Amino acid sequence: MERKEEIIQAALMLASKNGIDNVSMSQIAMQLGIKKPSLYNHFRSKDEIVKAMYDYLRTQAKEKLKITDPDYGKLVKDKSLEEVLKLAVHNYCKMSTQSDMFSFYKIIYSTRATNCMAAQIMCEETEKMLLATKNLFYALQVHQKIFVKDIDQAAISFTMTIHSLIDYQLDRKSAGNKFNEDILDNYICWFSKEFGGKDEENID
Repeated sequence: MERKEEIIQAALMLASKNGIDNVSMSQIAMQLGIKKPSLYNHFRSKDEIVKAMYDYLRTQAKEKLKITDPDYGKLVKDKSLEEVLKLAVHNYCKMSTQSDMFSFYKIIYSTRATNCMAAQIMCEETEKMLLATKNLFYALQVHQKIFVKDIDQAAISFTMTIHSLIDYQLDRKSAGNKFNEDILDNYICWFSKEFGGKDEENID
């Protein structure tokens, strides 16, 4: 394991125990058994470590699950709208709940209201979701699998609803409450019936 990876893993472990706001560069250095100035050979600040942690863990999660950037045309060609959306959402959920990635998200979620870097990371993640969904919806439109008047707004609406439902599930899980595990699939099923296989002229 390279030194940068060791720093990221040490920071993640400390943040999981104490919260990211309560982790200092000195603590990270102590955890690794090195002197604080040595950290600055790799990262200029704790914020830079947190950002690198996000990029590294996201990449690792995708590699472990063998999730690659899709060819949207091939992805949608022989599948129904519901099949395509379920595949995309399930892959995203698998990536987000992969062990280290899930630990990181819990840390970021808990501090995004007070920590600028945490808020920036969540904005970046949402923007990645939005872009991926728009590209997917464009391909679905080309292959006549989805029928809406404004494809961009449909992609935004879908993305933010999925985002909110995932947040809701995580909140209920953290609170120790039961939740409907089919809530995402039920929404996708409804969305697909509303906007798949219809004549666009009949949509209000």
